[in-house]
Amino acid sequence: MSDVGEVGRKAGRGLRWSLLGNVVMKAGSFAMSLVLARLLTNDDFGVFAIALAASQFVIHVNDAGVIAATVQWRGRLEEIAPTATVVAIASSLTLYGLFWVIAPFYASFAGNEDATWVIRILMATNVVYGLTAVRSAALMRRFEQDKLAWANLAGFGANAAVSITLAADGAGAYSFAWGQLSGAALTGVLVLVLARVRIAFGFDRVLAARLLRFGLPLCVGLGIEGLLLNVDVVIVGDTLGTAQLGFYLLAYNIAAWVPGIIGTALRYVALPSFSRLAEEGPAAIQEGVRRAVPLLGCLVLPIAAVMCVLAPALVEFLYEPRWLPSAQVLRFLAIVMAVRMLSLLITDILAGLGITRATLWVNVCWALALVPALLVGARTGGIQGAATAHAVVAVVLALPLMALALRRAGVPVGLFAAGLARPLLAAVLAGVAMAGLATVVDGAFLELCVAGGAGLLLFVLVAVPRAALLHLVRGGRAHVGR
Repeated sequence: MSDVGEVGRKAGRGLRWSLLGNVVMKAGSFAMSLVLARLLTNDDFGVFAIALAASQFVIHVNDAGVIAATVQWRGRLEEIAPTATVVAIASSLTLYGLFWVIAPFYASFAGNEDATWVIRILMATNVVYGLTAVRSAALMRRFEQDKLAWANLAGFGANAAVSITLAADGAGAYSFAWGQLSGAALTGVLVLVLARVRIAFGFDRVLAARLLRFGLPLCVGLGIEGLLLNVDVVIVGDTLGTAQLGFYLLAYNIAAWVPGIIGTALRYVALPSFSRLAEEGPAAIQEGVRRAVPLLGCLVLPIAAVMCVLAPALVEFLYEPRWLPSAQVLRFLAIVMAVRMLSLLITDILAGLGITRATLWVNVCWALALVPALLVGARTGGIQGAATAHAVVAVVLALPLMALALRRAGVPVGLFAAGLARPLLAAVLAGVAMAGLATVVDGAFLELCVAGGAGLLLFVLVAVPRAALLHLVRGGRAHVGR
């Protein structure tokens, strides 16, 4: 198990840096959203939501799977870097040209033709990601997440400065687009410098074929995942209008905090970790799963419980009472978030094993069920109906399909069930406690402090093993003693 321990040590360091960078960046993003919510209107948020849905879909297929294929590559990085660079750039430029042409039609379909140029500007960020794909993969492959974190933080600083300045000047939804493009450009320059990979262009047909055989199924599967995450925005905008879409987007953004902070950090380390463990054999993979799943549950489930139970207090305290219609949406999108986090981990495990087609078929089935469910939900229940449909499909269909994909890959599903059992029980008990306390406490801030604090404390006491708690307490006392 020495190799497992070494990979775990590197992954742990990478995860700490990724989490730190994401926490700082998301805290800044949250502060920026508070400012922009006071400078912009519901319609501005709705227009940006339409553009963001397109951009987030494309980002999953932007590099033709080159980042994942480069991270997972069983060989020297230098032998594939020139070919991989050409493939990633060609893919991103082709997709940008395609979406430049179809942007007016997509905006019209989504219910707001004003989004056309916002889409075209925002989509340029994906060209930057294509230019830097191989260098980002090199940093992930070497577990140098600290350098990625600094690059992303610098880019966020540029994003915030440009977005707030333009919003204050009345640029509306364009402030989002230009801000994100500015941030992506700065991050891209830093990644190119920090990766220390010689810039070279070449094309080897054999290497390209190997890269694409691995990357394209994963790329298409992740593209469908992007559809799963953003199709509700398009359907809600088309069915209910941009004002209601603004409420939906606010709830979506809150629910996306966890995937944005924890999910992104895990993805930076999960794929390289499971790729290296796969080289050691099935026992190493199973040990990696045994360690990763409880950690994921303890990070994600308590936050999901708070969002489900205390959604009105969370929305009222963080934003303004006029945004309260978002609260009922948030309750259900928190469930979608938890399922999404589990699916991200499973996707990385399967990719580390070199199995990418399973993710594709799971996401195809998920999308085929989700689109009609969202249409029915939005037309019958408004924004809450759409969110409910999203949650039901995720739990009833997606979870069993993911379990089947794991089983066929030779990973015991029981490892996931055992790893999630204790955190899930703790989340349920914490939710019940928070719901009870919320009925006797007045005021959003007090609800979050009293009910939320008590619920999180109960979660820790139930989910974290007694030996681990004692170790943390002793470590804290020793630190204070010094």
